[in-house]
Amino acid sequence: MASHFLLVILSEMIPMKNIKFVIRVNRGGTHAPGYVQRIDRSPVQMTLNRKLALVMGKFTAEDAIKSLQNSRRIPELVPVEADTETLRV
Repeated sequence: MASHFLLVILSEMIPMKNIKFVIRVNRGGTHAPGYVQRIDRSPVQMTLNRKLALVMGKFTAEDAIKSLQNSRRIPELVPVEADTETLRV
């Protein structure tokens, strides 16, 4: 009983972090890496500014990676912490 009470107190004191993902795309060579900005169009809209990257859940990000994979692009998931107030990228 005491351990349950302690767990409740600790869970109220420690804020939970939400982990979201952005997709970084390395285009090979000397090009700067790009980030996915929009996925509702074909082709996917990219940006070089990480702060403009689309933040998404893991399943959405994995689906977007499947659609981006080809011989010249190397997409990868980049985890970011998402608070309720601010987003840390």
